[in-house]
Amino acid sequence: MARHGWNSGARRWRFTALLGVGVAALALVLTLIHTLPGRAGSEAGTTRDGGRVHGTPSVPPAPKPEVGWGFTHTQYSADEGSSAATKRVEQRLGEQSPPQIQHIMGWGADNPEPVKGRYDFEAMDRRIDFVRATGGTPVVTLCCAPDWMKGGKPGADRTDWSQAALETAPDRAHYKDYAALAATVARRYPDVRHFIVWNEFKGFWNDSAARWDYEGYTELYNLVYKALKKVDKDIEVGGPYLVMDSLDPRQKEDASPAVKGSWGAMDQRVLDAFDYWNKHKAGADFVVVDGSSYTRDDELLPDEFAATAKFTAVSRWVRSRTGDLPLWWAEYYVEPADADDARDGWSESHRVAVHAAALIAMVRGGATSGFYWNPETEKGGGCAGCLWTPTDRSSGGEPLPMLGLLSRFGAEFPPGTRYESVAVAADDRANVRVLASERVVLVVNTLGRGISAQVDGKRFAMGAYEVKWVRR
Repeated sequence: MARHGWNSGARRWRFTALLGVGVAALALVLTLIHTLPGRAGSEAGTTRDGGRVHGTPSVPPAPKPEVGWGFTHTQYSADEGSSAATKRVEQRLGEQSPPQIQHIMGWGADNPEPVKGRYDFEAMDRRIDFVRATGGTPVVTLCCAPDWMKGGKPGADRTDWSQAALETAPDRAHYKDYAALAATVARRYPDVRHFIVWNEFKGFWNDSAARWDYEGYTELYNLVYKALKKVDKDIEVGGPYLVMDSLDPRQKEDASPAVKGSWGAMDQRVLDAFDYWNKHKAGADFVVVDGSSYTRDDELLPDEFAATAKFTAVSRWVRSRTGDLPLWWAEYYVEPADADDARDGWSESHRVAVHAAALIAMVRGGATSGFYWNPETEKGGGCAGCLWTPTDRSSGGEPLPMLGLLSRFGAEFPPGTRYESVAVAADDRANVRVLASERVVLVVNTLGRGISAQVDGKRFAMGAYEVKWVRR
């Protein structure tokens, strides 16, 4: 599924600038040799030392399965651009050091193993270095798979970056190769103690049975789990990263009779896939899901704020299945995308308010960690929903409202927070969302107009879609 669209963020292989006609000719000859029929493909730019420790890893504290509230790096991020702008983002993130996800292939990372046993981690190294510089907890999503593991051609110059190709799962015959790649990544970045296995069941749909290939995913998951634990038994591993799709409440086919609400009904095929993985998994340190508040047909029912109740319902259902395992939302969406996968129809205050309501809904369901899919752009002026302005110019890298929400939420409600109930005036209950700890109350105005609200014994004015933090 392409809920968040596809941006590979990876370079198509190109030779660096060649100096002199003789060097250019030599490079051409070498390229021709490597691409002759029967060859394994170009190994240019690769190394056999994939498992060699990169850089200067931080010394992480003892790993815990709960990491808190952060974001995912996508095609463009602050590891590249103007030095002044990237430094500005680095310093701003360093103030709170949020957890950050990076995939191993795509979304800013190159093909990590273009030829079996030959690695290219240049882009991945840069992303991990950036997370280290901010002091954030690095999380790696083990997706996607090199071409030679899924029927494609090996070679540093042969990676197929089309969405269809990238979202193909590895062939079953290469599950062990993928587990070996996962172990290589773990050895290269010993300070990464949290790994998510795969992304959204990409490539694991069974067309003939019209259901998810949960047997195939679980087999891959178990091999990766064991490979990572062999590298370091204290590595934390989670899955299954299913998209928790919901259907129109009037739809009967594939609709769950148990997990439903005014927001719709869960797709029973997703629940079946989750239950299979949960029953047959080799182990898990945390559980990962993904989803939107709107239906699979992009309907917000009954409205954008009420629809966030889905996050509470799904979280409670997952927790009822997995017991004490911490629950992560690896991605969550509250604003349907247009035909170009853009989400820019709301004002920024509206967007921040609905996201705040979604975070509150996750917490109420028992979630302890969540990651915002950062839709960062490479350049330009506008960037709806982005965490900071584009870093292509020295004036870039300025924090935007969504970063303010996520940073404050993560700081005020870290893992282990004890939440408390607070009084809300009867005539305000329908208009606000509230989350409180012993130190602070988060209040969200769900209306596009100003109100006077009474929460926790205090009365105060709130602007349209305002998100207010009230000290206790």
